[in-house]
Amino acid sequence: MQTRTLGRNGPTVSALGLGCMGMSMSYGNRVDDDSAIAVIHHALERGVTLLDTSDMYGPHTNEQLVGKAIADRRDQVFLATKFGFVFEPGAARPTGVSGRPEYVRASVDASLKRLGVDHIDLYYQHRIDPNVPIEDTVGEMARAVEAGKVRFLGLSEAAPATLRRAHATHPITALQTEYSLWSRDPETDGVLATVRALGIGFVPYSPLGRGFLTGAIRSPEDFDADDNRRNHPRFQGDNFAANLALVDKVNALARERDVTPGQLALAWVLAQGDDLVPIPGTKRIPYLDENLDALDLTLTAADLAAIEAVFPTGAAAGQRYPEASMAQLNR
Repeated sequence: MQTRTLGRNGPTVSALGLGCMGMSMSYGNRVDDDSAIAVIHHALERGVTLLDTSDMYGPHTNEQLVGKAIADRRDQVFLATKFGFVFEPGAARPTGVSGRPEYVRASVDASLKRLGVDHIDLYYQHRIDPNVPIEDTVGEMARAVEAGKVRFLGLSEAAPATLRRAHATHPITALQTEYSLWSRDPETDGVLATVRALGIGFVPYSPLGRGFLTGAIRSPEDFDADDNRRNHPRFQGDNFAANLALVDKVNALARERDVTPGQLALAWVLAQGDDLVPIPGTKRIPYLDENLDALDLTLTAADLAAIEAVFPTGAAAGQRYPEASMAQLNR
């Protein structure tokens, strides 16, 4: 397994991680725990070390699932989880976000219990709370580091100014933000430039465009009734058709290289810098193997130029989230 370093002075992890969210929520057609655990175990056997979860996923059930999967192999895992979304008792959807210190303390302990571990390797604030100074939130996260409950700190979907303030409070090891061929905002909004200036690792989530860049999704009807992608603008109406035309162009390039469009899309993300560690998610072992084989695909300058020509920055049609979720980004 190829490895990469998270940030200038951070830990070494597998060059591709495994996003575990879809095993418990969002993308419909859920798998049973035994099947999900088999995927996680296969990933570890292939050399994947970075597993990504969150207390939001389920909610809560994904942490329990991951904890069960790694119970007898904790030493093989660099475990990342997140906090920040607030759920009322029994609620399936979050009612807001919180970065209050007391919420940080309660969230760390709850995640440790659900995961069944004595420490979390990388602890992210999932979304920034605009009503709490980032110094207060990260200051409390730093106390979890001092207590040995957490090793490294991260933020998700944070703005450059927030990153700088957080990093001045306690070193931030990783920033997690959506990044793929169809979500290239970090290139233009200062996020990539800031993490590189500060020596922070960059962890792209949804590097396959929520599965769209694999070419397997041909119609909105391909989604289960409870699949959250039905609510995302990029998967609706004229946006869907416009984005499918882009993916078909990527697919044509992939055929020329005798690879899948998903592998070409992943290889493109990996080619954007050795400081990127993408975390594609999957619920199926064959798709996991397909993703990992993208590590063997080296793109030439000509390949990258050809991809850029058919899928330039800003080409995707529609926002990446519904309006309410968009308001929580880049704070």
